[in-house]
Amino acid sequence: MLDLEVVPERSLGNEQWEFALGMPLAQAISILQKHCRIIKNVQVLYSEQTPLSHDLILNLTQDGIKLLFDACNQRLKVIEVYDLSKVKLKYCGVHFNTQAIAPTIEQIDQSFGATHPGVYNAAEQLFHLNFRGLSFSFQLDSWNEAPKYEPNFAHGLASLQIPHGATVKRMYIYAGNNLQDTKAPVMPLACFLGNVYAECVDVLRDGVGPLGLRLRLLTAGCGPGVMADAKVRAVERNIYFGDSCQDVLSALGSPHKVFYKSEDKMKIHSPSPHKQDLLFDSSTHLVKKFVLHTNFPGHYNFNIYHRCDFKIPLVIKKGAAAQREDCTLTTYSKWDQIQELLGHPMEKPVVLHRSSSANNTNPFGSTFCFGLQRMIFEVMQNNHIASVTLYGAPRPSSRARAEAIGH
Repeated sequence: MLDLEVVPERSLGNEQWEFALGMPLAQAISILQKHCRIIKNVQVLYSEQTPLSHDLILNLTQDGIKLLFDACNQRLKVIEVYDLSKVKLKYCGVHFNTQAIAPTIEQIDQSFGATHPGVYNAAEQLFHLNFRGLSFSFQLDSWNEAPKYEPNFAHGLASLQIPHGATVKRMYIYAGNNLQDTKAPVMPLACFLGNVYAECVDVLRDGVGPLGLRLRLLTAGCGPGVMADAKVRAVERNIYFGDSCQDVLSALGSPHKVFYKSEDKMKIHSPSPHKQDLLFDSSTHLVKKFVLHTNFPGHYNFNIYHRCDFKIPLVIKKGAAAQREDCTLTTYSKWDQIQELLGHPMEKPVVLHRSSSANNTNPFGSTFCFGLQRMIFEVMQNNHIASVTLYGAPRPSSRARAEAIGH
């Protein structure tokens, strides 16, 4: 049984790991994978057809815990303990919920102290007791006179006219004063771990197609002294088609991972199918394409990449007078909206069926790739975009551009 420390408005964890509000989905999954011998039977819950309308949930069924992530930014928004019999809980190092200590209204009063009077929800038949960043729900369905319970302000929480021994049914950790209105906070400093994260990505383009990317990057120091520099810094960097590996490393820093593609299922559709279709061209070592991943659940590559919050500006010519209209595609645009702006592709889509060499099955089904304006949109069966691949004519490297300017 897990033995966890509750920190209101911040986290749930122990000395080995911690689920912190604002934590990226990928980090939470990494914790679960690392401790898979202890934390077992984890479910991923999401809406297959409307993934942006419902929270993405990691359900730790063995431990009675749910981690609720914001559907858009995929950061941890709420930590819910829905079965307190499956976990030990403590606050400031002192247990308030174990097999020997029941989480009664008296115990909560003793452990957490005074707060505002609770709220009774007749529809749920639950009594909610709220602290800042922490709420407890008590089950009242066995008490016939629940609406009569009123606080007696003279004697603390235990004097609320709730039957003696009423126990907590659920506990919630969240940011702010209101569980219903809470939002996922910004990523805490402890989650950076010396890495650089892209807060947002703007596609740079001309009238023909993409030229490169403008990235707003967040960092919180680097190396062992990360806490000595306890603030988040934001920087902007531009990278272009035709940049060298050195250009990109200089702008963005060391990559999180490096992949060498042994196969390319889109290669047959390339004008030069004998060449590998790489991020860096295998012969020139210059940037050849950018791939922006949306990380929607229900896609074969889910959780391999963080979600890229991108914006792609478009200039649409409308009417006989060829009036120009500015609009923007984002991570959350759907394929039918994109077609309304860019028009329908002239060619049929390429059907892409991903699978590993060791296992030829893909439980999520195929996706469809459409090419428009030097961009390839990979479309999922729910009409959402799985990825956007940007192509552009290679530009001179940074050094060549600087030399050209010098002359």
